[in-house]
Amino acid sequence: MSPELEKKLVDKYPKLFSSKQFCGFECGDGWFDLLDYLCGSLLTYTYGDEEIYVDQVKEKFGRLRFYLSREDDVMHGMVSMAEHMSGRICETCGERGETRGGSWMVTLCDKHHEERIARLAE
Repeated sequence: MSPELEKKLVDKYPKLFSSKQFCGFECGDGWFDLLDYLCGSLLTYTYGDEEIYVDQVKEKFGRLRFYLSREDDVMHGMVSMAEHMSGRICETCGERGETRGGSWMVTLCDKHHEERIARLAE
């Protein structure tokens, strides 16, 4: 994720991203809105009173992976839903996408998938 978008999330949710374990976002800009919504939902649910921290945010097998310092069943459901939704959102631009195979699984829209194929063919 671009440094500008990372900063937006960290500045908007400083409590979630204050863990010394957190080392940035290892995913594309296209999942920014999904991450923003997830973080807002988590803080609304916990009312900001409970200590929860994001330990890691990354892409794995073409989908979002979001790890918290601890979670209950409701938080687990929120995270699972976001991870599932990421399989339908282009990691590059945020438009509708699909998880595509190959040597490296990625979730991309048609446009970014075609660009990826062209780059790999070079």
